[in-house]
Amino acid sequence: MTRDAGGGGRPSLGTGRPSVAEEAERAHRSRLAWKAEQLRVWDLLQLITPWLLLACSTAVYFSWALPASGAGFRPQGAAVLALVAVAVPWVLFGHTLPLRRRRLRPVPAGVYFVGLLALCVTLMTYSDIFLVFTVAGFFHAYLLRPWPLGVLGVLATSVALNGSAMGVWAGPTRDVLAEFLLIVTVQTAAIGVGILLTARSEPEERRREELVGRLEAALHENAGLHAQLVAQARESGAQDERQRLAGEIHDTLAQGLAGIIIQLQAAQGSARRRGEPDEHVARALRLARSSLTEARRSVRALAPRELGRAHLPDALRTLTERWAREQGISAQLEVTGARERLSPAIEVSLFRVAQE
Repeated sequence: MTRDAGGGGRPSLGTGRPSVAEEAERAHRSRLAWKAEQLRVWDLLQLITPWLLLACSTAVYFSWALPASGAGFRPQGAAVLALVAVAVPWVLFGHTLPLRRRRLRPVPAGVYFVGLLALCVTLMTYSDIFLVFTVAGFFHAYLLRPWPLGVLGVLATSVALNGSAMGVWAGPTRDVLAEFLLIVTVQTAAIGVGILLTARSEPEERRREELVGRLEAALHENAGLHAQLVAQARESGAQDERQRLAGEIHDTLAQGLAGIIIQLQAAQGSARRRGEPDEHVARALRLARSSLTEARRSVRALAPRELGRAHLPDALRTLTERWAREQGISAQLEVTGARERLSPAIEVSLFRVAQE
């Protein structure tokens, strides 16, 4: 039995194997990612389908259907080109831009759909090739709300599409009419079921996707706050430790040095009264006073006095000269290499080593 360091202490069986909770969480994330990808693909299809179908219909009409009919560009080709020129801004401002901005409203969507179907029916009177463009009506019917309007849109699209393809408007026979009604019924039922299921599931999926996005943003924010709290806790712990050490230095080392200074001053005074000045006592007194000053600086979390006025090489040179003068011996400091600025903590540590 081991514990996952990154999973909040959740147990997992074996060594290096994910726990059941981790596998379930991974599967849930994979399922959410797959559903989000489905929504993105569906949105992309909704955006590009009318443009793709209109472009294909127009290209085939002018490259094949119009020359095959034997008619000239005027007036039939010009009329079709004018209708296509009307369809482009109609699709752009009624469908593409509102859908990209997620501002498609029920009433404007219904008006757009009726106008689109009218354009499709009119184009099909010039050539059956624009049946391809009419198929876009099935995709746009999914955008109509509430869902019964979407089913009605599928019915209208199916009637327009199959009516033109089967020649129902030009006096159909009983068999053609029966076939037309059967195809329209089956087509409307099949696509209408999809609209019903989409109307019920898509809003929930989109809300779930937005919720997951907000949760991920909240997790990132919580991670930042957690890191900030950890840093503050570490800093607070270091501050508490410094205060504890400062209190111990003040209560022990500083007081002991103060007592040594008092005793050395008494010994120095006694020696002067006897006319026997003692250089060792004076040196010990200076050393004790210097140590007391350093202890007080440590309590106040300050650097050594020498480092407060100069960089490490200069401070070491000053320390060496003072020690040589006090001890009466010859000593010199040699610094080689380029001078680099170190962190205060490293400079203090190196200075303390040399001082000791």
